[in-house]
Amino acid sequence: MTRRMNLALSIANLGYHYAAWRHPDMPAGGNMDFRHTLHCARLAEQGKFDLIFLADSAAVRDLDNPAIAREMEHQIVKHEPVALLAALSAVTRHIGLVATASATYNEPFNLARSFASLDHMSGGRAGVNLVTGFSIDEARNFGLDAVHGSEFRHERATEFCDVMKGLWDSWDDDAFPRDKATGQFWDRAKLHYLDHAGKHFKVRGPLDVARPPQGHLPVFTAGDSDNAMEFSARCGDVVYGGQPDIESARAYYAAVKGRLAKHGRSPDAVKMLPGIMAFVGRTQQEAQDKFDRMQALIEPKLGLGLLAVNGFPDYTGHDIDGPVPEIAATPGRKAFFNSPLMAKVRREGMTIRQLYEAVSGGFWHLGVVGTPNRIADVMEEWFTTGAADGFNVQSPCIPVDTQDFVELVIPELQRRGLHRKEYDGTTLRQRLGLPQAPSRYA
Repeated sequence: MTRRMNLALSIANLGYHYAAWRHPDMPAGGNMDFRHTLHCARLAEQGKFDLIFLADSAAVRDLDNPAIAREMEHQIVKHEPVALLAALSAVTRHIGLVATASATYNEPFNLARSFASLDHMSGGRAGVNLVTGFSIDEARNFGLDAVHGSEFRHERATEFCDVMKGLWDSWDDDAFPRDKATGQFWDRAKLHYLDHAGKHFKVRGPLDVARPPQGHLPVFTAGDSDNAMEFSARCGDVVYGGQPDIESARAYYAAVKGRLAKHGRSPDAVKMLPGIMAFVGRTQQEAQDKFDRMQALIEPKLGLGLLAVNGFPDYTGHDIDGPVPEIAATPGRKAFFNSPLMAKVRREGMTIRQLYEAVSGGFWHLGVVGTPNRIADVMEEWFTTGAADGFNVQSPCIPVDTQDFVELVIPELQRRGLHRKEYDGTTLRQRLGLPQAPSRYA
């Protein structure tokens, strides 16, 4: 079968542009309105996406820093993701349902139970984005005064994932004869106790949910540290990337895939889906106008706050239309001062306003402003030259820009044979092209 792109639609909140909620056609209260989320999910099905993706962190972050203007952002409140996807499972037919959950602030039994239930409710369409957490605000919500180090978090996450998958194998697929004539509902010989005792977890089992329709739900991961990439190679099925250019994306693709063999996995066992934020127009000028209109909605207070939250110095009091001041880099900010963005600042003599507009425009992932043809060209180049197996589409405004992507870009990808015209298979694993996940007791 011809290799096809895997496409996810990230529908967290109102969009990936920081001023998305101010767009005149956007439902400003959509974060907490189920009708908004359902509309987005149905757009994804219309575009034959593989899945919708809910990014999440169990915290309201950075409230202690007055330089960060969180009161001007829309991402602060949202539904709990598993509950939201459970509701969506009843009113969608095809789309995969992937929610973010923390391996640091949960227990594996709880997540194994929740996501197995979601998989049954959706007929095999669920997936879990397993993260380790980086926010001090999230740590404080779970009784900690500091964030655990990367090595600890990823070590715990690896054991967490092993336990979760083991619990999903608690029952054989045919463990429930439900024989009314004999009165036997389930077969004891097809029940398995996990009896796990490790460094971080002690879990007896079994899970009180039958084996999920997919066996093991697809596990999504992210991160470009050595610990994160090792975790992805060992446990992940889909890796969400955030590289802004094709060279760094190719390097990341090769780095993760190059680690698979030592874990006994083939290169096709893991799908790499970098994020893409596209401003689509029928002409290049129309696309540029859309981008410029969104950038103009960024108030200076919000823009300066975006710089602060991304590790840049506090430029409050400086002329925002003057050049970016030369402020000595502190150890925690060296990466930003040595980044390609800061090199561009110095090379082009950018102003503070131009700098925060660049940050808002998505400097940390792939951003494209253009026609359907141009956007499809970029996606095809990444897909065919070792940078991506597909994309996580991060619409600037959801659903406004999502509608444009579905109506304009998707048909062009279909015309090129890069994206399906009709759904095939029934489970998320099948649609992602992932290998079957047999029980460890099979």
